[in-house]
This record gives sequence, C-alpha cells and structure tokens, in this order.
Amino acid sequence: MEDTHTHLLLCVLVLLAGHSLANVDGDADTSSSSGSGMTTYIVFMDPAGMPAAHPSPSHWHAAYLQSLSIDPARSLLYSYSVATHGFAAALLPHHLPLLRASPGVLQVVPDTVFQLHTTRTPEFLGLLSPAYQPTIHNLDAASHDVVIGVLDTGVWPESPSFADADLPPPPAHWKGVCEAGVDFPPTSCGRKLVGARSFSRGFRAANRGRMGTGRRSARDRDGHGTHTATTAAGAAVANASLFGYAAGTARGMAPGARVAAYKVCWPEGCLGSDILAGIDAAVADGVGVLSLSLGGGGAPYYRDTVAVGAFGAAAAGVFVACSAGNSGPSGATVANSAPWVATVGAGTLDRDFPAYVTLPTGARLAGVSLYAGPAQSARPVMLPLVYGGNRDNASKLCLSGTLDPASVRGKLVLCDRGVNARVEKGAVVKAAGGAGMVLANTAASGEELVADSHLLPAVAVGKLAGDKIRDYAARGGRPTAMLSFGGTVLGVRPSPVVAAFSSRGPNSVVPDVLKPDMIGPGVNILAGWSGVVGPTGLAKDGRRTRFNIISGTSMSCPHISGVAALLKAAHPNWSPAAIKSALMTTSYTVDNTNSSIRDAAGSLPATPFAFGAGHVDPQKALSPGLVYDISTNDYVVFLCSLDYSETHIRVITKMSNISCPPKSRPGDLNYPSFSVVFKKKPKHVMRYRRELTNVGPAMSVYNVKVSGPASVGVTVTPAKLVFKKVGQKLRYYVTFTSKADPSHAKPDFGWISWVDTEHVVRSPVAYTWKM
Repeated sequence: MEDTHTHLLLCVLVLLAGHSLANVDGDADTSSSSGSGMTTYIVFMDPAGMPAAHPSPSHWHAAYLQSLSIDPARSLLYSYSVATHGFAAALLPHHLPLLRASPGVLQVVPDTVFQLHTTRTPEFLGLLSPAYQPTIHNLDAASHDVVIGVLDTGVWPESPSFADADLPPPPAHWKGVCEAGVDFPPTSCGRKLVGARSFSRGFRAANRGRMGTGRRSARDRDGHGTHTATTAAGAAVANASLFGYAAGTARGMAPGARVAAYKVCWPEGCLGSDILAGIDAAVADGVGVLSLSLGGGGAPYYRDTVAVGAFGAAAAGVFVACSAGNSGPSGATVANSAPWVATVGAGTLDRDFPAYVTLPTGARLAGVSLYAGPAQSARPVMLPLVYGGNRDNASKLCLSGTLDPASVRGKLVLCDRGVNARVEKGAVVKAAGGAGMVLANTAASGEELVADSHLLPAVAVGKLAGDKIRDYAARGGRPTAMLSFGGTVLGVRPSPVVAAFSSRGPNSVVPDVLKPDMIGPGVNILAGWSGVVGPTGLAKDGRRTRFNIISGTSMSCPHISGVAALLKAAHPNWSPAAIKSALMTTSYTVDNTNSSIRDAAGSLPATPFAFGAGHVDPQKALSPGLVYDISTNDYVVFLCSLDYSETHIRVITKMSNISCPPKSRPGDLNYPSFSVVFKKKPKHVMRYRRELTNVGPAMSVYNVKVSGPASVGVTVTPAKLVFKKVGQKLRYYVTFTSKADPSHAKPDFGWISWVDTEHVVRSPVAYTWKM
C-alpha cells in the first residue's frame, strides 16, 4: 500500500553496518563510529552453554566474542537474556564462519528492517454502554496493575492522554525506568506513562553511526508511537478533536492501565536487533501486554525476530498483539503469523467525515475528507478540473515532479490513488499551484475511503465515483467540479467493514494456522499525537495538533492490546492463549445492518481470510464460557510438526533439551480456529483434535453446531460436552472429508460452535486444497 503510516514489506537486504561502542547495559550514552565492511547480525546462543564463571549473559557474550578475537567494545550492540538468548553484533565477513562453527552458537542471521503498519472506538466497541458501566468501573481499577508495553516510535509525554492525577503509584512488580535522553528528562514519566526507553544501536550500526544527537531519546518525533500508545490506554480527554473533526472525549481502550514506551522505530524503519532488545527489556520490566504495530514478510519463525521475541514474552505470561499488515486486499499477505501472537486486521467505525464532489451534470458524488483550512470561497464554486497535469500516466498519479504548473494552476486536480502517499499527492498538487484535489480510488482500493488532513481542499472518493469523474474529465471540453465538506457524521451503515488495505490470509508461513486472528477498528482513528509534526507527517506541514486521525492495522492492533489489558485485569490467572481465545471465539461477523460483514475491496461479504474469527467484542470476551488454552510445551510440539530442526526450535524456545513426539501435525495445535489444507485427491480425510477449558459455571452443557459448504463433510465427536467443574478440560475430535472435485476446488469457509444457554463459542474453519 502507498499510505502514510502503513505497512511496507520486510526489506530482505543485509544492512551494511558501522559499529557501535556499546555500553551493554544502557543506550543513552552509546557512541558510534564507522567500520568498513561491517554488517549487523543477531547471534542466538544456547543458554546451557554459559559457564558458571560468568556473572551474567552479557559478560559471557562479550567474553565469547573476545575468545574469537572479535573486539566486543567495537562489535557488541546488545545482549539478550530474557525473551531470547543471544546478542547483536556488527561483524566482518570472516567473523561469520568462526561464530557458526563455535559450540554454543545456534544461529547467526542478518539484522533486518521492519516497518510500521500504519475517538469513537470505545463507544463503537460497547465499552461505554450504560449496562456495562459497573463492569468497566471495576476493570479500570483492576487494570491499574497492568502495564502495556508499546514498541513504536517513542512517546510524547506531554500529551493530555497521559494525565495521571487519578492513578495510584505504579504496581509493585514494575521494574521499568524513565530513561533520560535529549529533550527527555526522567521526570517525563509518572503514574500513567510509567516507563520510556530508547533502542537505536542496531539502527545506528546499519547507518554507519549517522544519527542526529537530537534523536537519541524516547521522545516521539513521528506521532505514530504516541497514537498507538494512547489508543491502547490513553486517559479520558474532553473536547478532543482534529481541527474540529471527531470532536468528543478521547480515551484509550484501557484508560486505567499504565503505558511503557519502547522506542525501536526511526524514520528509516525498525531494526530487528532494536526490536528484540525492546521486547527483552519490556518482559524484564514487567509488562503484561505488548503491542507491536510493525512487521515484515513471511520468514520461517526461527528467522523472524518478532516471532522469536514474542515467543519468549508469551512464555513469560505476556499477551502479544501485532498488526497484520497493510498489504491487502491481495491474498497471503498477512504478517506476524506466529500462533503465539494475536494478529490483528483492520475494520471501519460507524463514524465518517463526508465530503462531496459536485459535477455540472448534477451528480453529487460522496467521499471523505479531513480538510480544515479555508474553503475555496465562502460559498463553494465550480473550478476547472484537470486529470493529470501532463502527458504521461505518472501525472495522473500526481507523483512528485510530474505536474505542469501551467496546466494545473488554479484548478482542481484529479489524482489516482496508488504508489505514493495520499497526503504527498496533495502536497504535489499544492506545490504546482492547484486549487484542490480529488483523490480517486482504483481497483486496488475499491470503495475503501480513508480520510486525510490534506494541506489543500481535497476529497477522497471510491472507485465507482472515481470512474464517473474520470469519464467526465475524459470527454473533453472544459470540465469543472466543486468540492464541499460535511464535518463529522455518526451512525454510518454498514459498519464495520473490513478495510481494503488490511492484509489477508491464507498464512504463507504455516497454512495450517488461520490468520489474521481478528479485526478491530483501524480506519480514521482519533488518538494522541506528537507536538513536533503536523497531521500529514510531511516536513512542509507546519500545523500542530494534540490529536490526529490516521488509519492502518497499526491503529487496530493497540485496540486489541487495550482490550487484552482489560481481560488480564478481570482474569489475572488466564494465559495469553486463553485471553486470545476469549477475544476470538466471542467475535462477531454481522454488521449494524444485520448483514454479513463486507469487504471494502469488492463490497462482497468478507471471509475469515480477511477478518479471522470476526470483529472483537470486549463485553462478550469477558465471559466466553470456554477457552482453547495452549501451553509452552504445546507450542514446542507445534514447532516439531513443522519439521524444524532441533537447533531452530531451540532458537525460538530458549530450551536446551527438545523432545519431539514421533508424530505431530500443525493442525492439532489447540488453536481457536481451524485451517484445513486438503490434498487435491478424492475423498481426502483430515482429523483434528481440540481441548476446551471451562471458565464458566460448573455443570455447563454445550452442544456442537456445524455450518459450512457442501464441499466438505464435518463430523464432531462427541457432539455434547458436559463440564461438571470450573476449570475442567474436555477434548473433542473433528473429521473433515473433502467432497469437492480436487481439480476445481477453491477456498471455502465454515464454523464450528459450542453452544449453551448463555454462550456461543465459535471457531472459523478455512478449507483450501493443494497439490
């Protein structure tokens, strides 16, 4: 996708690095210098190999490098010991065979670049309904003990969303710090923002030490990190808006929870070594939830830095939520697909910011806009319309340098969406002298409408309206159009709708695990913002605002992180897997018109490849009835089923002794959803097992309900589960039989639900056929 604050695919390039003179235990005072030919790598170590003589893993890692004639003062960037075991170092080519041949070294992988996946949501999610207020009041108090760690671009501590007057001191288990840095004194933190750290050694090594000293702190100079942190757990702020749009009280999903910011992302991206250091520190500090609105491509889990770090966090009892990515609507694009991670896609709210394009034909075409500057005049008038300002197609995309000022000055410019950022197109039009812009979707974005606070009057329209305007402009003559703006509208129908940009399944890493897991609000989200950047994020945008409205799975992820904090407060003994199960099995798939949730890309009903189990429902998730729990050992068996080597499993799990069962299948992981991959042969049969834990009352009786396509036969045994006790676990087995013609079979979907008098515990089932 081209959108600002959205997901870019993982750069698989190896990063030419300088080297950092690193004080292993801190980051603020680290200096760096250039090293010829050095490259940053992450080295995973076997913790069982650490001699007792070393007082700490960092001491061992430094000594290990020294034993190989590698100067740790020049090379060692980070030492990891909590979420994973190993270190990051800037190395020369001849160092690699030395390390890979050394006992105790499990894997050496190049550092990689990840990118960011870049308010009415409490009301939309039902968190402010009158019937729910007694519950939410109790949860606000209970969530004081939950700290949400946000790995992002840092934090703007002066945001009113971090007000802490009504909060007690941080919980006793909290070990985090407020790391001093440039323009960031240790007093920046308090009772809401309880910690802030910055991790940049990997970034600086990859950029040969080039980094302005003013950037070396946890302060957010981008806005993305402040937005995600305040979405998850921002305090209630009255009269919040973006230049009057979305006016009201802004609050995070868990306004009573604490926030700790871990700055791991910089304008050029997020280095895997810095991300891993942030996860390691967050787990050691005592976070209960981790929120990562960033990601990369589809690497095996043992080579995926986020997956490795997240495994260690989940094993320590930390719930980890990650954005699914913004590479939709293409299939098999979902990122962060490890089963121990909650992978979150994006949907719309029932709030919109209508704007209109009126043509002389009388057509009034609806779109959206967050433009808040002076209108074309006190009373909108028709202006000349031009499609592209030059002879080539690049001008139709309004790419930088493609518009001829003589052709566009004083006119409305019609621009196709795609390639460059939406807000950049507006800046290009303004720089060329255009009076306004119509941003028209193409087939890639369909009818998805994402509003932006452009620097000039601008309206974004869907593909159907865009085609009408394109056709009108192509007729010749002297085309004209008029823009008008309608403010904020609530109660939009239908909603939610799956965002076209939201990345889709199937899971390209392990097709037997259905991803994404769920969707949450991710389109046109109002939340806190940095004080040194305008709402477009462009350098030429001199406007400043305390709140901004942006879109992306970056925005949906912290919604789930905040809701997970509420569940953790309500059920402190639940595992991360149990919390995710509750979120998934209680999600809904029907919009506010009582129709199936639709897909913005084609306006057809969406599928579990787009929304996973459905749209999150916080109220129902608090009392799911049953949960699918997963232990760390269950994940080890799952990794065995992928035919990963023992070494690769040890990289992920930190375990020194791995014992794989003789037979295991990835589909038998006790996951809250099913992904059945048939071979393309007649009557292929697949059998799976699952285990449910009763978290509802004793003597609960559940009956199974199966729905799905005629192309698959489904048998569940037993068909009734009787839970005599709270906490009791019961297994069931599902046999799936393919009835489809293997040569013509296409993906299809169904549901398996366990139903009692009060609960529906529903799991999506995806069916695919492969050779």
